[in-house]
Amino acid sequence: MLDILTYDARTGGNIAYKAFSHPLAAERLAALARMLRDRGPVAIYDPAGHARTLLALLPEGMQVEGIYVHDCEKVGQPTPAGLTRPLADLPHAPVRAVWALDFEHERVCIRLRDILPDGMDIFTLADARLPDDMLTVAGAYLNRLNFATNYAFFRDADGLSTRLVTTNYWARYGAGDVRIWLRLFGCDGRPLASWVEGPFAPEQSIVLDSAEVRRRFGLAAFTGQLFIHVLGVAGHDIVKYALEIHGDAASHTLSVTHDANAWPAERYANLPAPRPGEQVILWVQNSHAVPVTARAMALGRMGHDMLVPIDRVIGPYETVGVCVNEYLPHASWPEQLEFHGGHHVVRPRYEIRADTGTRIAHLNVERSDLAHDPGIVTLPPRFFGRGYLLPFPVPDPARYRTTLQPAPMSHALQTLPVRIDCFDEEGQPSGSRFLGCLTRGHEIAQDLSEVTGRAGHGELVYDFREGGQADGWLHALIRYEDLLTGHVAETSFGAHIFNTVMTYRNEPQSYSGPPPGLTTRLFLQAGAGQAPSFCHLIYPVSATWHDSSETVLSLHDEKGAKIAEQQVSIPARGSVTLWPHRVFGVDAIAHSGTGGYVMIRDQSCRLFGYHGRLRDDGVFSFDHMFGF
Repeated sequence: MLDILTYDARTGGNIAYKAFSHPLAAERLAALARMLRDRGPVAIYDPAGHARTLLALLPEGMQVEGIYVHDCEKVGQPTPAGLTRPLADLPHAPVRAVWALDFEHERVCIRLRDILPDGMDIFTLADARLPDDMLTVAGAYLNRLNFATNYAFFRDADGLSTRLVTTNYWARYGAGDVRIWLRLFGCDGRPLASWVEGPFAPEQSIVLDSAEVRRRFGLAAFTGQLFIHVLGVAGHDIVKYALEIHGDAASHTLSVTHDANAWPAERYANLPAPRPGEQVILWVQNSHAVPVTARAMALGRMGHDMLVPIDRVIGPYETVGVCVNEYLPHASWPEQLEFHGGHHVVRPRYEIRADTGTRIAHLNVERSDLAHDPGIVTLPPRFFGRGYLLPFPVPDPARYRTTLQPAPMSHALQTLPVRIDCFDEEGQPSGSRFLGCLTRGHEIAQDLSEVTGRAGHGELVYDFREGGQADGWLHALIRYEDLLTGHVAETSFGAHIFNTVMTYRNEPQSYSGPPPGLTTRLFLQAGAGQAPSFCHLIYPVSATWHDSSETVLSLHDEKGAKIAEQQVSIPARGSVTLWPHRVFGVDAIAHSGTGGYVMIRDQSCRLFGYHGRLRDDGVFSFDHMFGF
């Protein structure tokens, strides 16, 4: 496993990780390491605890004499180069060079120059800094706003193209000159192109189309990854987007997923085993400038200890399609699978290939920092009602089969005590089923037509009637199959507490501030030139809240200007399916341009939404929406 510190739920993201792993920084670190290697053994002064992560991500090796710290309470701690030593001993180190792990050269030189002997040179991380024109907060290099980065699966090959869509939502928080620095890596990990998009006006849509990128740079067909660095942001350092996969006219492929989560994790779940006639491809994309050694990553069955290592080296930034069928030939749906990524990759995508078409979806981070939370079992019903809910659409059961598979999403969780509650579009109960106190490796995939016969939505909730554990990170995979055409789409997400005035452990979540999050801002692409888009909005309520929503739909053109507005009302525990071309009219959608979109806003309650497109031949895409 790659020995790096990335994200912690208590302290947030380790921005130094992003500063070291940025592709431009990795190039500069490699050059710096080569220069230091020529100096012989190097002593490292580590004032902020960065050495462990830096050495793991260093593209070029070097001989480290020792790691020195100034905090006496941290002396003697293990590191990749032995136990830490006191800074007071650094003048006696048998080295000609000291590498001080600080991005501010003058500051650290002032600290060290009076204690080091003549002939011992000081190097810092200043040479690995990004250019000043890429910094949002110039005076604080490791400010999170300087590293609003993410990756995207990006392909233009074999009749399939990729379309990444978002908007300049940072302008809502005061951002001015927003631009995007991009680098496209090919399948072998080599850079194919680097460029800057923007500046983008406030609320302007941002569309990155693989076919257009391929034409612009004269590229051959590619399957790789796109590194995204948004410059000039405010409020959010999270890069959110929708990612569509389109097939050519003869293809049954239309799929949508979303942003990759910028922090590499140890494990990922929500990887389904194949059904008969299906091939499951796990897209493994190295997120770093260092290779992944053979057998450093593995696949396994959920709830089982035996792992099957991925027995090949994966080069820096390389993209490899791992055929799950070959590694786990006896695994079949509804078995759950795990991917042990070892901190080498951000949240990966999987692709299912079948006669009915190709679909793509994402795995989810399996948390290592969670344990059973007994407080969830005893949440006061008068404050939180049914507590954590995972809402999901249930389209007309006569046309679509909806299947839900609960999934453990933390290392420690061994049981899943769950129930499904269903509601029709008016918010009236339409069915309920206790699935049991499921084991970690269960093989339950519930067909919702056995629970309800009405369109609306379902909610996966905790139910402790037979005991069991809860960690507040309840997830499920939800699969939708057109009974007429056989086309399939799927998505996955986690539960939250919805629309309560009382709070529990950061719930109900807010988009950008402290809880409770009791408002809605969702993004729905709706521009011209593509199959019609739709969304399914759900008004989930854990306990009691307003009787109906006060939801405003605003149609924006591709430059961000608002061109139309409509209001809708959704009953509590109800839902509605909305089609922008029906709400605003075909002419308004055409006027919005190819990047037109709908902003869904509600100041009275928190809604949850899913979105997709539907072609004339019945091929559709489906995934949960993102908000900001």
